[in-house]
Amino acid sequence: MNEKLNNWINWVLYDELMDGKINAPKHLLGNHDYGDGQVITCYRPHSAAVSIKSPSGKTSIPMEKVSEEGFYGIYFPTKKFKGNKYRLVTEYYDGTTVTTADCYSFDGLFTDYDAYLFAEGKDYDIYNKMGAHPMTIDGVKGTYFAVWAPDARRVSVVGDFNMWDGALNPMQIHSASGVYELFMPDVMPGAIYKFQILTRYGEILYKADPYGNYNQVRPDNANIVADINSYNWKDEKWMAERAKIGRVERTKRPMSIYECHLGSWKKKVEDSDFDFFNYRELAVMLGDYLTEMGYTHIELIGIAEYPFDGSWGYQVTNYFAPTSRYGEPTDFMYFVDYMHSKGISVILDWVPAHFPRDAHGLGRFDGMPLYENADPRKGEHPDWGTYIFDYGRNEVANFLTSNALFWVEKYHVDGLRVDAVASMLYLDYGKQDGQWVANKDGGKENLEAIALLRNINTLMEQRNPGAYLIAEESTAWPGVTAPASMQGLGFLFKWNMGWMNDFLEYMKLDPYFKKFNHNRLTFSLSYAYAENYILVISHDEVVHLKCSMLGKMPGLEFDKFANLRTAYGFMLGHPGKKLLFMGQEFAQGREWSEARSLDWWLLENPLHKGVQEYVKELNHLYTKYDAFYYNDNEVMGFEWIKVDDADSGIVTFVRRGKTAKNQMMVICNFVPVERKDYRVGVPCLTTYTEILNSDDEKFGGLGRTNKGRKLVAEEAPCDRSDKSMVLDIPPLSTIILKYDYKN
Repeated sequence: MNEKLNNWINWVLYDELMDGKINAPKHLLGNHDYGDGQVITCYRPHSAAVSIKSPSGKTSIPMEKVSEEGFYGIYFPTKKFKGNKYRLVTEYYDGTTVTTADCYSFDGLFTDYDAYLFAEGKDYDIYNKMGAHPMTIDGVKGTYFAVWAPDARRVSVVGDFNMWDGALNPMQIHSASGVYELFMPDVMPGAIYKFQILTRYGEILYKADPYGNYNQVRPDNANIVADINSYNWKDEKWMAERAKIGRVERTKRPMSIYECHLGSWKKKVEDSDFDFFNYRELAVMLGDYLTEMGYTHIELIGIAEYPFDGSWGYQVTNYFAPTSRYGEPTDFMYFVDYMHSKGISVILDWVPAHFPRDAHGLGRFDGMPLYENADPRKGEHPDWGTYIFDYGRNEVANFLTSNALFWVEKYHVDGLRVDAVASMLYLDYGKQDGQWVANKDGGKENLEAIALLRNINTLMEQRNPGAYLIAEESTAWPGVTAPASMQGLGFLFKWNMGWMNDFLEYMKLDPYFKKFNHNRLTFSLSYAYAENYILVISHDEVVHLKCSMLGKMPGLEFDKFANLRTAYGFMLGHPGKKLLFMGQEFAQGREWSEARSLDWWLLENPLHKGVQEYVKELNHLYTKYDAFYYNDNEVMGFEWIKVDDADSGIVTFVRRGKTAKNQMMVICNFVPVERKDYRVGVPCLTTYTEILNSDDEKFGGLGRTNKGRKLVAEEAPCDRSDKSMVLDIPPLSTIILKYDYKN
């Protein structure tokens, strides 16, 4: 062996390389200055020979085979090759020759400043460094890989480009940050990869990339290199307009949300676990359908990659990757882009409350608790069998914060609905005594999670004006939608779970028992202005033997449909934005299952078709008249007219918008009793126009409407008013009257 080469080689690092334990391979491999000369080394196991040549191919110099294990080196008395300006030509015994740039000759891209910000939990663009990023460096095309694994002994990039051999491409650790990085020449989009991790205890783990942008279709669980910067967005006008919408103005705009699970909205092939429609196909079908139906928003469940279909996407393993069930990342970008072209906002379900134990996922990522808290009383959900994020660890908080921003900034998503917020806020959520640890003040509030949520909401508002977060929060936690600057959590909206539970329990009752449960119908107005609410009838209410919305309704078939139409009418009139899960807009008969399409064939039945037409009409009325949404959070926006007569089963109320014109009066009859020439109190002396009656024949009713009837108020006390009028109220019905207010 050349003496200079022998003197330069660090034989301790050499032994670590041979043992597969090296975490700083660039200290041994690659191009190194040595006095006036240079040393170049490489590791090519099972090879016959390696030579160095210039990129032009004019110079080719054999390297010395230092050991039979495949370690090669060469000493040049002068600095013959600068940086990465050379190529390694590897010859194998079968005659195969591979020419490539030397991955260990490229400088790292993860800087000390990146490390500082990441350790502080403030590198909010960290997804631009972590993960796999196709790029060209000094004219060499390849992919830059980076992963955080501070407790690992060694991390390697493995994939279909290196025979999944962890010995070939160990990554370089960056100082004390625990981040490993490596630029891999010739690894292009479409390459399949994982990180092979050697733990401190000698165990070999194969982990999916926490920041990876694209995954194999389950049950395979490796990542796929993807270029997510190549998509040509066409929604510049949408994004510019979105940025102008302030926090208060957003609450005064209509939101009729269609909650949707893409894989079961319509399946390309029934009884197939793999043959789904593509994001691009779904964009057109759904976009056109939602436009026709009058929806303003779509909320997607199950987009961030997850392995088990039955989790619906609430057991996420890859937070930065849209599920590949429906296509590639750019296909999902097209989906969002197309929705924006149709005037439809896109909301994603986001799950920072917990993550599953799948072996390839985040759990015990580098052999030790990393993303989860090491104390199982803080780091595990006993009921769910999942891990809880360690919200107090800066790098983990950074992961979640950057992920929230990622979907909004990279995929132009308009909002995130945050799942299971209550489980984040309370340390004792779902736990028995002895299964949780109090906070530093002795309380059960999760102070770190609270700080995280406030920070995310604050940053979202600062960096992406017009984008917003929605809390699925099921307790009476105060100030969920108050700004973080006012000690609130900073969400813009909160799901009204209390209204949903009370209302559905009321609607399920036999009409006789409704009068004894009248408070279930009216109680929600006592707290309607405490938060910015969204009224929800979500997927959770139509699964696990809870019955579909139609199945919840009492009575025989015709009454079930009439009850359902009445319920939807009341929901329209009640303060709060609106959300309905897919299928309920046409009275899906069966409970929802992710394994099959919605029962679209039901639309051949006039009753189901009638409900669809009814929901369509409700949506269009909702967006047409601002009385239904503009003052959702103002006391002036709602007033009971008839609310005290539980025996009658009838309630009436008014909704007010920006002006005295086009105000609304809603009448709901929750019992199967027809009221002919029924007197109701009214807010003012004027003429009222019936603009919707759920008993209309086109909605599947019997046509008992007030069409052609002049509805004029008179001075006659009734209900809570000194003015009233007479009209017909069908059984189990909702009537909406339009009027202009007059003193």
